[in-house]
Amino acid sequence: MAVADAGSFARGGRTMGLTGSAASKAVARLEARLGVRLLHRNSRAVSLTSEGERFRESGRAILEAMDEAEASIAVPDGKPRGLLRLSVPDAFGRRVIMPLVSEYLERWPDVRIDIDFSDRPVDLVEEGFDLAIRIGGESAPDGIVSRVVAEYPVWICAAPSYLERRGHPPHVEALSGHDCILFRSRTRTQEWFDHPGGEHADKVLAHGRLRMNSAEAIRMAALSGLGIALLPAFLVDDDLSAGHLVRLFPELGVQTVRILCLYPSRRLVDPRVRTFIDNVSAALTRVT
Repeated sequence: MAVADAGSFARGGRTMGLTGSAASKAVARLEARLGVRLLHRNSRAVSLTSEGERFRESGRAILEAMDEAEASIAVPDGKPRGLLRLSVPDAFGRRVIMPLVSEYLERWPDVRIDIDFSDRPVDLVEEGFDLAIRIGGESAPDGIVSRVVAEYPVWICAAPSYLERRGHPPHVEALSGHDCILFRSRTRTQEWFDHPGGEHADKVLAHGRLRMNSAEAIRMAALSGLGIALLPAFLVDDDLSAGHLVRLFPELGVQTVRILCLYPSRRLVDPRVRTFIDNVSAALTRVT
């Protein structure tokens, strides 16, 4: 299963503490015992046969049942213990999640937390994360649970220096003639929100020469007058209050972005994951 999930004997072997050669021999022994081929092999990657697909699904159910059995013994009192591997967006993680982490660690002294700060999408299963917190994004892949824990308003904004140089766009359609700073990741480019209500349902046409995969970097670029940005309130509320950024098109009303918790689908969610999600949800409900 490790080889199939990784698509490689070398990577799959590493997750099990084996060399690629040892992993290949172990799979060959399994195939010989079952009398079927489980993997197609070529010089660069491996893929599952139809028999391998069925075997992996059965194996996944077995491993999940083992995890549940171990969890029921390891934490009979339901208290979280052990290591929680967490992936969070860079700016949101530093500004919003870190204060919650401090509270969580104080409340649950038997938990350790390993945090990856990154705006890139992560593969929870392949990279070994227990939980990922994401802003907006696409629907969760198979085998991953997605839970909305909060919503934040998002604003179109620009620095006074940019507006003095390029002028204030008179209406939202005029954005197509301005420099917009866009978020992009390996899998998607940011889409700006719909026109609310009425006969307008098209996406705002935002164009620009600058695209980045960091919301904090987009904020800094907007503050420097490099263009117009679409950013969540938690990131720019202070800048707007101080006059360092100006909100554009307030007449459009409030648009929101969802904060999601993503975790591998299991019938019994580990107490570390469950309590952390509950704490985040309760805290963000108080402020959003």
